[in-house]
Amino acid sequence: MSTSTPPTGPAGDPGTGPSGARRDPAGDSSAAGVDPEAQHEDDGPADEGGHAEGRRGHRGSRGGGWMEYLVTMVGALIIAVLVKTFLIQPFYIPSESMNPTLQVDDKIIVSKLTPGVFDLERGDVIVFEDPANWLEGDATENPTVRTRIMMVLSVVGLAPDPSQDHLVKRLIGLPGDHVVCSASGAAVQVNGVEVDEPYINPDGGACQRPFDVTVPSGSVWVMGDNRHASADSAWHFTHGEEAFVPVEDVTGKAVSVFWPVRNWAGLGDGSDAFAEVPAAP
Repeated sequence: MSTSTPPTGPAGDPGTGPSGARRDPAGDSSAAGVDPEAQHEDDGPADEGGHAEGRRGHRGSRGGGWMEYLVTMVGALIIAVLVKTFLIQPFYIPSESMNPTLQVDDKIIVSKLTPGVFDLERGDVIVFEDPANWLEGDATENPTVRTRIMMVLSVVGLAPDPSQDHLVKRLIGLPGDHVVCSASGAAVQVNGVEVDEPYINPDGGACQRPFDVTVPSGSVWVMGDNRHASADSAWHFTHGEEAFVPVEDVTGKAVSVFWPVRNWAGLGDGSDAFAEVPAAP
């Protein structure tokens, strides 16, 4: 669910020291008064000093380069954590409960701006924390090497969370909605309107068992698209268990499948099926 080339320090230029030349009034270059030994003596220290300065500058550039690299990496990690915390987070699909919309091992992008900046809507595909022990087991209890790597990368949002303590379902009922299924295989009704759901698995049907519920304040009613293979709100309700998902447990709205490439797709058209549903009474 940057490199940069370090600047080079100043390097010495052999033979550019003071020439020691005295200008001859007669303009005879052969009698210009150049003392070869003085030239050599003057140039030597400048040459040595120049090269020494160049080596110091080179070492300083290396230090600066590593520091720049470290600052860049730390900055990138901070940005990644902020993006994961407030904007988007990847998740993967471990089961068939959302077929055909989502396939096993699909990777999805979830926007954390919903709920919050944007309101939840009927038909949204949402990711939420396990509200009442709907899931059994945890992949992080006895993690494999692959799981350990994913656990580390998931902290900064570079990999989906492998803990499997989140679920993905479709939001059917908002707080106050009256959600009804009259019989197994019948269509779902929300606030008295029968909903035509084109995204569900056509081999099953819209309902596993009949139910009649009113969604309490602060909660939502969710169902999988593969209704007869989904332990969702309807399944838990008909088994006498906690069936509603607190809004505060909703992590975000799934917006797209990003991996594998062959399954690329947006996930934002589910609300069209509820266009005729009125607001909760």
